Amino acid sequence: MQHLLRCDVARAGQYGRILAIRTKRATHRAVAYLEPEEARAVIAAVDTSSPRGRRDHALLLLLYNTGARVSEALTLRPGDLRLERPRQVRFLGKGRKERICPLWSETVDALRRVIRTDGSNDLIFKSHRGTPLSRDGVAYLLCKYVRMAAKGQSSQRLRHVTPHMLRHSCAVALLQAGVDVSVIRDYLGHASVVTTSRYITTNLQMKRQVLDAFWKRAGLAPTGARKWQPSPKLLAFLQQL
Repeated sequence: MQHLLRCDVARAGQYGRILAIRTKRATHRAVAYLEPEEARAVIAAVDTSSPRGRRDHALLLLLYNTGARVSEALTLRPGDLRLERPRQVRFLGKGRKERICPLWSETVDALRRVIRTDGSNDLIFKSHRGTPLSRDGVAYLLCKYVRMAAKGQSSQRLRHVTPHMLRHSCAVALLQAGVDVSVIRDYLGHASVVTTSRYITTNLQMKRQVLDAFWKRAGLAPTGARKWQPSPKLLAFLQQL
C-alpha cells in the first residue's frame, strides 16, 4: 500500500484509508527449545554404523554445535570447513552475510566420516539418491530420532521437535553458560540483539536462579528449609497423563 500510495496518486485516499487500519496484535509464543540432556539424547539415538546414520549424526551435531539454520547447513561444502585447529565452519546466512563458528572436536570427527576423500567440493549432506538433502528430509530424519530418544525420556518437549529447535537449543545453552547476548547474536547471525533477547525471556532455569537469588537477598529464605520432592505415586500419575 505504501508503494501504491507513492506511485498511484489518483487513488491515494483509498490507500491512505487502508494504511490507517490498525494491525492486529499477534500472540508471541515462547521459544521452544531442548535442554542439553534432551538434545544429547536425540543425537545419541543415531546409529552410526551405516553411511546414512553417519550423515545424520554429523548433521545433527553440526546444527546443535553451531546453531545454524537448516538452509545454511544444507548448502555447506568441504571448502567451507576447517577441520584442523582452529576448527571452524563458514556459513553464508541471510542477506548473504558470512559468519564463522567454532566446531567441537566431536563435530569435526563426525564431519570427517562423511566428507568424500576424492577432493571434490560437492555438497556435504545429500539424500541416499545423491540429490541435495531438503528441509523436509531433515525434519523427517529428526522426527525419527526424536521418537527413538523419547522412549527413554519423560520430557514433553521431545514430542514436537523441529530442526529449528536445535538452533534455539544452542542459543539457550550458550545463555545458560553465561555467554553475553551480543556474542550469541554474532554466533547465530542475528541482525539485531533484540532477536537474541527472546531467549532470555524463554529460559525458565535462569528465571529460577534469579528468583532464588532475589529471595535470599531479600532475607526471606527460611533457615533449614527442605526442598520439596514429589512422591513416587505423584510421578507415576503424571507419567500416565
